[in-house]
Amino acid sequence: MITITTLLAVMLTTVRAGQPEQVAEGQRVTVADVGALRRALESARPGMTIALEPGVYEGGTFVRDLTGEPGRPIVITAADPERPPVIRGGGSAFQLSGPAHVELRDMVFEGATGNGLNIDDGGSGEGTAHHIVLRRLVVRDVGPDGNRDGIKLSGVDMFRVEDCTIERWGSGGSGVDMVGCHDGEIVGCVFRNGGGRGGNGVQGKGGTARIAVRRCRFEQSGDRALNLGGSTGTPFFRPLDPGYEAKDLLVEDCVVIGGQAGVAFVGVDGAVVRHCVFYRPGRFGLRILQESVGPNFVPSRNGQFMNNIIAYRSDEMVMPINIGPNTAPETFTMARNVWYCLDAPQRSPRLDLPEDGGRSGVDPGFVDPEGGDFRLRPGSPAHPAGPREPDRN
Repeated sequence: MITITTLLAVMLTTVRAGQPEQVAEGQRVTVADVGALRRALESARPGMTIALEPGVYEGGTFVRDLTGEPGRPIVITAADPERPPVIRGGGSAFQLSGPAHVELRDMVFEGATGNGLNIDDGGSGEGTAHHIVLRRLVVRDVGPDGNRDGIKLSGVDMFRVEDCTIERWGSGGSGVDMVGCHDGEIVGCVFRNGGGRGGNGVQGKGGTARIAVRRCRFEQSGDRALNLGGSTGTPFFRPLDPGYEAKDLLVEDCVVIGGQAGVAFVGVDGAVVRHCVFYRPGRFGLRILQESVGPNFVPSRNGQFMNNIIAYRSDEMVMPINIGPNTAPETFTMARNVWYCLDAPQRSPRLDLPEDGGRSGVDPGFVDPEGGDFRLRPGSPAHPAGPREPDRN
């Protein structure tokens, strides 16, 4: 996994909106309306910071080939992080095509009819979108109907999505949807009340590989809170013929509340889900599925589901594991998970796969599950399952 280090925002001078558009590297440009924002973006250079004053900005801004340099990213941020600017409306509230070494932080994107925030490689499939950081963003009220995503990433490599909140995205969309993305992290984010039937919180497909999802929280985030893989049209894969929908994914230390299934392995070639809580899944604890079939695709295989806590109700969860056709469930590893039936603790789930060291009927002892606190009380018998403290990761 490639770790993206803290980026440096050099702030040497302040240029108010309406002054000359050509600015030197390392300057800070403060803008107060969408026209000034777009002019600043057109003239942006490596190391430049564009700071947005508090207020509402018209959505729909599209920028092509916004390019910083290693150690000198172009930063788009709030002038006052305590009063973040709101980018409202548009097909996409904000879209970057072919960006490199760019950071967005401390902004709100809302009310887009398509995707809230869209970052892509312009369809080139040649790695033109890379080294992107999204930090402390709020994306909300997207769509609301159909396949509308909170954050859409297409062909983006070497990225980090950190401490963002995505809520109320399209009924068939994803909080974060990745198509052909590589070497990225989604860390400390919250996904809530989006997706509906057919949607999900985080999805990685179309050749997506080497992505980690860490310490995130999913609250009613569609049918599948975590869709590891999926189904992608042939022209949209990056690379064009990888042989899988997704590969080498990692999910750890997350909390997933509700949804029809906490996690689905879908045409994936290797994925690890560990140290998570899945609380009251609606139908399945996890699913192993294959949606892209044919000689060019490996069967969904080599998944690992370990040290998780699945707390469910007998009148909600139909089966702990749902296995679809054209998959390779015999290649999956189940180990040391805790299964607890909230309304009938004496019941043990019937697993469709063998498990090494699994435990049933063990009350995890959440601090306050009704209040949303899924930390384990001291001395919980569920240890070492469940999310770890950050310094233990």
